[in-house]
Amino acid sequence: MNPRRTHSTGSPMEQAAAYSRAVRVGAFVHVSGTTGYDYASMEMPAGVADQARNCFTTIAASLTALDAELGNIVRVTYYVTKPEHFDAVAPVLREFLGDINPAATMIVCQLIRPEMLIEIEVTAQVA
Repeated sequence: MNPRRTHSTGSPMEQAAAYSRAVRVGAFVHVSGTTGYDYASMEMPAGVADQARNCFTTIAASLTALDAELGNIVRVTYYVTKPEHFDAVAPVLREFLGDINPAATMIVCQLIRPEMLIEIEVTAQVA
């Protein structure tokens, strides 16, 4: 049986909603939907591109904490609040995932706080 390992950023949302930022079971790491907060300061940048960069910084740290890396990402789901955010975030996605090219979906929806413009969740598989 594979042990279950979890990682937390210390975000108040994780505590309030009883979830882990990431969970690893066996070769798979599931990273929860991650918004653009800087978790050290709990500040949110105003622009969607900067929020996306913060998302990937948090995701990368969570993967590292569970012995994985961005290069292990096999699936990513993006949630954006407006279709026009695509043009602003596409260069950021290429910056972080351009050599990886995981399976991906982008969904336009409302997020739980008005300052949140993007949320990203990933699944990674470690060989």
